[in-house]
Amino acid sequence: MIVVTTPMCKQIVEWAGLNEFKVNKFPDEEEGDFAILLSESKVKMDSLAIKINTFGQIKESIKTVSKALFERGLIEKIIDDEEIDAIFNDYENDVKYALLDEEQFNRLRESNKNKKVKVYSEFLNDMVLDIGADVIDFTYDKNGYDEDKANDLGIDFDYLVYPDYLEGEVLKRENPESDEFKLIKILSHNNISKDPILKAESRYEILIEAMSQ
Repeated sequence: MIVVTTPMCKQIVEWAGLNEFKVNKFPDEEEGDFAILLSESKVKMDSLAIKINTFGQIKESIKTVSKALFERGLIEKIIDDEEIDAIFNDYENDVKYALLDEEQFNRLRESNKNKKVKVYSEFLNDMVLDIGADVIDFTYDKNGYDEDKANDLGIDFDYLVYPDYLEGEVLKRENPESDEFKLIKILSHNNISKDPILKAESRYEILIEAMSQ
């Protein structure tokens, strides 16, 4: 069986225990039997979609991919929680938030529970929810047909979080000079480490520190 994955999922597949596989941004261009890719991507071949926006999603995706590979006879054993923790602990000199235990993370969530956030982009939505903030009801539509129930109801928000590739759009739609909310720009895939843990750490750091000021 030939496994194909995308560049952003490559390390997840390696951590899950597979050494031989193909990497292509467009898996259908490769001769393959099984694709592993991000949830927003679509392919024609049999596939497994994963999410790696939060630390929890990264851990769960490693386990999910490992199980899928084991069930297909491609690896000898499914990775366990201790091995996943060891992967994270290898980054102890490079990260802070990735290694917070559940109690520490819950304290962080508690500190953000009354903060209202408007979010452009689904992948950032996952992160904002993970740190305990309240995401207001808003769905960005690139064609201009937003579902912005917050504005309809006159709901205020404290922070506006968006990916760097939407900066022009956000500045056009919102009021960047407003003192009613704080803008927080998060780095997107092309301007950040491809390593899933380091990528998430960078984004959490920007988000958490901006919301703590």
